[in-house]
Amino acid sequence: MSLQDKLDAMKQTFESGGPPYNMPAAVIEAMHRATAELVASGAAGRAVGVGDKAPAFVLKDPDGRPVALAELLAQGPLVLTFYRGIWCPYCNADLQALQAALPQLDKYGVKLVAISPQTAPNSRRSQRENKLSFPILSDPGNEVAAAFGLRFKLPDYLADVYKNVFKNDLAVVNGDASWTLPMPARFVVAQDGTILYAEINPDYTRRPDPEELLPALQKLRAAA
Repeated sequence: MSLQDKLDAMKQTFESGGPPYNMPAAVIEAMHRATAELVASGAAGRAVGVGDKAPAFVLKDPDGRPVALAELLAQGPLVLTFYRGIWCPYCNADLQALQAALPQLDKYGVKLVAISPQTAPNSRRSQRENKLSFPILSDPGNEVAAAFGLRFKLPDYLADVYKNVFKNDLAVVNGDASWTLPMPARFVVAQDGTILYAEINPDYTRRPDPEELLPALQKLRAAA
């Protein structure tokens, strides 16, 4: 089963109105509306893309150690993945698929790093519950996501659903009251900082299979 097939099955179960979620139709409608509005905004088309330079950053890992993009690239090319948080089942499935693909990525000499706006304890939980061996960096206020063109603010009606229906207060989860998130995204960054692959989707239920990274990784190997 492909990653997207798995996500589609999760979505169907969630939106069916039956157990275990029993979601009211109004909640599903609000989520569809917010996704449609983000798609229509064209935000994804304004994000950084192939041929652009990856914006420089310094972020902290779950142990509070600063990690700079320049230091990562000094070790080799990079796969960067931006995700919403431990509370998002689609993100967790995506991270697990990337973890399963790590042996294949290792053959190409690339390092995998995930970035999310959540606090360090939630990043540690994300690593633990998804059995991840790659690092997760915290992006307070989604500032790095903004530099990549990924940050967006949840509409008030969706923030209300998150807080009062899902009991998911992003101000607590992220340690930040902005109620912003990154659009899920994945990049391959060459050692000179050039982006060789970019996939950004304003619909958080849509994720590419890790295998879609291979053409960019093969290009890296050929260049080397």
